[in-house]
Amino acid sequence: MIGMKTAGKGLLALVISLSTLLPAGAAGLQPGWRFAPPPGVTIVSGQPRHALALQANTQVNPIYLRQVVRYASNERAGTLVVDTRAHFLYLVLGDGRALRYGIGVAKSGFEWSGTHKVTRKAEWPGWTPPPEMLRRRPDLPRHMEGGPNNPLGARALYIGSTLYRIHGTNEPWSIGQNVSSGCIRMTNADIIDLYGRVPVNAKVVVM
Repeated sequence: MIGMKTAGKGLLALVISLSTLLPAGAAGLQPGWRFAPPPGVTIVSGQPRHALALQANTQVNPIYLRQVVRYASNERAGTLVVDTRAHFLYLVLGDGRALRYGIGVAKSGFEWSGTHKVTRKAEWPGWTPPPEMLRRRPDLPRHMEGGPNNPLGARALYIGSTLYRIHGTNEPWSIGQNVSSGCIRMTNADIIDLYGRVPVNAKVVVM
């Protein structure tokens, strides 16, 4: 009986300790509350370093962690707003809040903006470089099946009738940088999270 009481107290203490680590009920998405960093990412206080050799111990600035922030917007809840200058993607939640993700964006000469919709969603998408890219990079494969080594990462949201996508990446150190040919990059953990929240036909505003 004493052993059962002791075990019961231990279980209660565990539940209490876990409850302090979790957001309170439906109030979990509150401004300032951050999600844990994705696997393989180490948080540092300085600027992120671009270093291909650090794949096993990737470093990013904590500002690019997925988190709920105050966000005044006239867009309806569920809209995706891509701020390419700040390297943030906002999923509008309403009530002056948004779920903010760090992103990698187009390099110089490949910038674009506009309002579209998500027209397709894909898990572990295959990649077929468009003719324009193949002319610039004839060394690229004509097609690559989806998987961990695919540049599109774990998930992709296709934007309107454009060639651009919001997708994952196997180069998480590129988040916060101008690196792509127009697509919006996210860590695989973040694109998986966003993929589950955003339906086809969701509005996308790129600015």
